[in-house]
Amino acid sequence: MQAQATSGQTGRRGRGGPKPASNGGLGRSIRYLRSQGSIPIIAYVALLIATLAQLAVPQLTQNMTDAVTNGFIADTVLNKVPFLVRPLALSQLQKTLAQVQADQANAQSLLINAGLFIVAFAIARGIFSFLQAYFAERMSQGAAFEMRNEIFSKIQRLSFTYHDQNQTGQLMIRATDDVEKVRLFIAQGLMQAVSSLVLIVLILIILFATNWQLTLVALPTLPIAMIVFAFFGAISQPLFVAIQQRISALNTVLQESLAGIKVVKAFVREPYEEKRFTKAADDVLAQSLRVARIFTFLFPVVFLVAQIGQAGILYFGGKAIIGNALTLGEYQKFSLYLTFLFLPLAQLGFIISQMAQAGASSTRIFEILDAKNDVEDKPDAVTLTEIQGHVEFKDVTFRYVGGSEPVLKNVSFEATPGQTVALLGATGSGKTSIINLLPRFYDASEGQVLIDGRDVRDVTIDSLRSQIGIVLQETNLFGGTIRDNIAFGRPDATIEEVTAAAKAAAAHDFIMTFPNGYDTPVGERGSTLSGGQKQRVAIARALLLNPRLLILDDSTSSVDLMTEYHIQKALDNLMRGRTSFVIAQRISTVVNADQILVLDKGQIVARGKHEALMEDSPIYAEIYHSQLVGDVTVDEADVKPEIQEAK
Repeated sequence: MQAQATSGQTGRRGRGGPKPASNGGLGRSIRYLRSQGSIPIIAYVALLIATLAQLAVPQLTQNMTDAVTNGFIADTVLNKVPFLVRPLALSQLQKTLAQVQADQANAQSLLINAGLFIVAFAIARGIFSFLQAYFAERMSQGAAFEMRNEIFSKIQRLSFTYHDQNQTGQLMIRATDDVEKVRLFIAQGLMQAVSSLVLIVLILIILFATNWQLTLVALPTLPIAMIVFAFFGAISQPLFVAIQQRISALNTVLQESLAGIKVVKAFVREPYEEKRFTKAADDVLAQSLRVARIFTFLFPVVFLVAQIGQAGILYFGGKAIIGNALTLGEYQKFSLYLTFLFLPLAQLGFIISQMAQAGASSTRIFEILDAKNDVEDKPDAVTLTEIQGHVEFKDVTFRYVGGSEPVLKNVSFEATPGQTVALLGATGSGKTSIINLLPRFYDASEGQVLIDGRDVRDVTIDSLRSQIGIVLQETNLFGGTIRDNIAFGRPDATIEEVTAAAKAAAAHDFIMTFPNGYDTPVGERGSTLSGGQKQRVAIARALLLNPRLLILDDSTSSVDLMTEYHIQKALDNLMRGRTSFVIAQRISTVVNADQILVLDKGQIVARGKHEALMEDSPIYAEIYHSQLVGDVTVDEADVKPEIQEAK
């Protein structure tokens, strides 16, 4: 179906909005890893092995240090201490002569072995760190891929009511920047958090096993650091939410300005748009600096806590070495493990920063994914079989969400198969609302919309819309060729079918004037085509579906009278056998309609054929005469050859 952007709904944004996501948004984001199979397992196993390889280094450092010091002491005792004093020296060392001689003999080999093991563990850590980083990136990209697809799918399925209330830029930033924030946390922050937890637990076990007295000296600094991190994490997440909101606002300004660049230039509003963008950018900068001030204060506080713990270890460890209760190698090992202990604490600052950003982004993502759709298939909806085109409105009242006054009030009419129904009325009279209810862009607030006697709410949306060809007032083309756009609803259509639809829409002639014909790129949003050319491509796009129901919303508003004549003549033939609804501001496009509905303030104030309405309806007569002024009669003889060609 040709789903183009509806008109007449602007100005209703900002009311209602999305409902807040349920709690645990970040946890729900992490659960996307389930779809990545064994990749997360490989990443975390590699992380564990790399962490264990890292923890082996301080023990090997102790072995090297003790080998050097023991070898030096043994050499001094055996070669430099007088023979008569040697027993006293051995007594002070609490070693036998054989032990000292072994220390001297084994010092070189112990030193070499320890060095080789350090190199081996470093290589192992490097390999598994690479595997961890690679598979972490793979799993995060996979999770982001699934999340983006789900967001896009949900946005595609959300009703027009939701899109009326939410700006395009806001939705775009959630599917891009917010997902990227979550992905970075999964790839980096979550891995660092697991690594930090493993390090802290294992290191505490090792420290207690090495020297529990010194461990108790350093231990009080840990809860202090954790409290500091928890405090900063609690106050930072709302600030990151505010940053994302400001980035969304910035993106909205950028998107609107680029989409309306012709209007901006035409009205010389570049300075105004620059001020809007600068204001939005200033808001982002100011909020980012608020967060930066908090985290620039956090890290010095954490390092201060760590240095206090290190100072305590230095004092009490030095006393233990002097008292011969601790070897230099044991102190070196303890000091390295303590450094490893405070390293994950320092990383917690980055982890909390990423977690706060990812948490804020997750909340915004699940606001979309949890959004309730007011137009969706009922649980027992059935597939609509091929329709005949009998349409009936029964006492239909419709109001937009958040609106108090109905835009349609007790509208009732019937269109039999093959009829052409023209909708006529001033702007805001309810014409577009009627055609929006047929394909269930919106649902009626009261009453029923029936197709072949079946309420449109009782059938699946896809089976309903696939049988309705629509050309709305605002023509949207997509990136690609003219052929791609005409075949948008039927990608498998042959070039002959595409050409036939283009001829029926009076588009073939201008298409063939391009060097590449149907393979001509249309540019972004059809920028390389004129308004009338885009409109005819859109008409061809709808006609290619060969729909039983055809909706033309002011479909000739952007073409000149000659082109309108060509289109109208072609459509007169094509509408035969189809139920067609036509909205037009020009009387010339509706005088041949089987039924004309004249609307005023959401109600049908007159109905019938042209001749009868001219006699019985003052409103219709007034519209007719006011719109006929300045109209030009085109001589059929002037266009007869073109009409024959289009046929």
